[in-house]
Amino acid sequence: MIRVLIADDEDMIRTALAALLRLEPDLDVVAECASGAEALAAAERARPDVCLLDLEMPGIDGIDTAARLARTVPTRCLVVTRHARPGVLRRALQAGVDGFLPKSRPAQDVAEVIRLVAAGRRHVDPEVAADALADERSPLTDRELDVLRAGRRGETIAQIAAAVHLSPGTVRNHVSSILGKVGVATRQQAVLAAEERGWI
Repeated sequence: MIRVLIADDEDMIRTALAALLRLEPDLDVVAECASGAEALAAAERARPDVCLLDLEMPGIDGIDTAARLARTVPTRCLVVTRHARPGVLRRALQAGVDGFLPKSRPAQDVAEVIRLVAAGRRHVDPEVAADALADERSPLTDRELDVLRAGRRGETIAQIAAAVHLSPGTVRNHVSSILGKVGVATRQQAVLAAEERGWI
């Protein structure tokens, strides 16, 4: 039996998927979680073979959850998302995620991918992979990306400066450069654009 943990903050999707996967003779859903934090705790207890993680969860998202699981539990991770953006795929692969597919796939496809991942293979949805190959690269420098990451929750210029060990004036210059390159008016819009494209 392949032991599966499911983490998705949408109750109806999580419970429906768990019910469908339990119909498979070789899959055993050992935990259902509503957040990344719950998934981390449940994986420690249940020791699943595969963790099926929703990308968009409150607090710790699916990719960060997968990265943390890789350090603590001998499990393989499959990330599912409603919006399979190419930049997010790159971030997932860099975090060591073993599989990536959109939620638009039928439950039977999800079961098959769980089997592939459990067998030690990697799986990336072909449409997402094709989009990723055509996706744009980030025009931002590593330092500009550091500034965006440090300010992604609305931190002040002074807080960002302290976090990245730069002067407030240098941070302002980086922010100005970021806004020009991304083509937006505010720092928050730049953060959203960078997250959408998988740059941060």
